[in-house]
Amino acid sequence: EGIDKKITFKKLIVNSRAVVPASGYYEWAQGENGKKPYYFTRTDDQNIFFAAIHENNQYSIITQQSTKDIIEIHNRQPVIINKSQINNYLNLNNDAVDFLNNIKVPELKFHEISKEINKPTTNDPSLIRPL
Repeated sequence: EGIDKKITFKKLIVNSRAVVPASGYYEWAQGENGKKPYYFTRTDDQNIFFAAIHENNQYSIITQQSTKDIIEIHNRQPVIINKSQINNYLNLNNDAVDFLNNIKVPELKFHEISKEINKPTTNDPSLIRPL
C-alpha cells in the first residue's frame, strides 16, 4: 500500500511535505550471529535529503522497496532526493507521489559499523567508521 493510499498519510503527502538532511544513516541487518548495524552514505559523498511528511511537530521519513544492492541489508530504504530536486518536492502544486515514483535513486555505499551505535550514552564520530 502506497503513501497516497494509507489514510494516515494521504493528506500529509499533499499538504505537509518536509525534507530531512543527513550525512548518512544506519540500518540493522539480521546475520547468523544476531543483528549487525551498517552505515549508508551516497557514493558521491554528497549530503542525503530524505523525503518526509510532517504533522504536529513530528515527521516521518518516507520509505520505499530497497534497491537490489541494499535488499541484502533491509527490505525498505528511505526515499532520498537530490538537492536540486528539493524545491520540486516541497512545491505543493506538484504531485508528490508522481514525483517520488519518478526520481532517480542516488547510489549508496555501506559498511558494517560498531554495535556501540545503539547505546544512547555513546555519541562519537568513530561509531560510523568501518569495522
